[in-house]
Amino acid sequence: MKDKICLVTGATDGIGKVTAMSLARMGATVVGVGRNAQKTAAVTQEIKQATGNQAIEFLVADLSQVRQVRQAAAEFKRRYDRLDVLVNNAGGYFAKRQETAEGREMTWALNHLNYFVLTNELLDILKASAPSRIVNVSSDAHQGSSLNLNDVEFKQGYGQGWKPYAHSKLANVMFTYELARRLKGANVTANALHPGFVATKFGHNNGSLASVLMKSMQKLVALTPEKGAQTSIYLASAPAVEGVTGKYFSNGKVTASTKASYDTAAAARLWDLSLDMI
Repeated sequence: MKDKICLVTGATDGIGKVTAMSLARMGATVVGVGRNAQKTAAVTQEIKQATGNQAIEFLVADLSQVRQVRQAAAEFKRRYDRLDVLVNNAGGYFAKRQETAEGREMTWALNHLNYFVLTNELLDILKASAPSRIVNVSSDAHQGSSLNLNDVEFKQGYGQGWKPYAHSKLANVMFTYELARRLKGANVTANALHPGFVATKFGHNNGSLASVLMKSMQKLVALTPEKGAQTSIYLASAPAVEGVTGKYFSNGKVTASTKASYDTAAAARLWDLSLDMI
């Protein structure tokens, strides 16, 4: 990955951090995105010291807010003239419905609109840098889900947050497939992936009971972040997937996503709805 420039969101913790660290070890220039300035500064130094690669920096942005996503993209383009790999990794699970500072439902804003906006803001530089890659971290939580375009923000039936989370992860897959179709001939690939159930800080933000349950499950059955990041790293760097696009990967292999994800008409409507929302 020497001479390659990679942008990784959610790179201060978990699989995002491992992905950034691994790409740095391969020689890439790595730009991470995190929302806490102190933490991004600390992780920048940690990656530099661990890898010996000094071409590491972070942008600070709250990716649940469209305005800040756009600012992060603009700042990246001010600092760099190319982008070889975009890894959309930042996301979250919220047991109680909440809204962002811009009035959007948090799960949808962070897990879907974030990917949609950042990718579209950077498409010009990705195309100019071709061959380049877009890697979208989704989840097998989307399996069995269906797209609800009438209420993507779950103003009704939010429940404990799992259904909106699964819905947002389905949106990741459908966005990836539609993106791949729209990028045909541009020599820019777009793929989605399931990282596995990983022991990270995922779900630890949901109050005492929900947080304790998630931590207990992670201790019992979860993968390490190092193992969970492997498919992200593979899609970002492996020569074997050069030119492969519009696929869903798990354990480093192409696998089937849920039936609803292959509905091209629904994917086009999702794209148009997302544009309207931003």
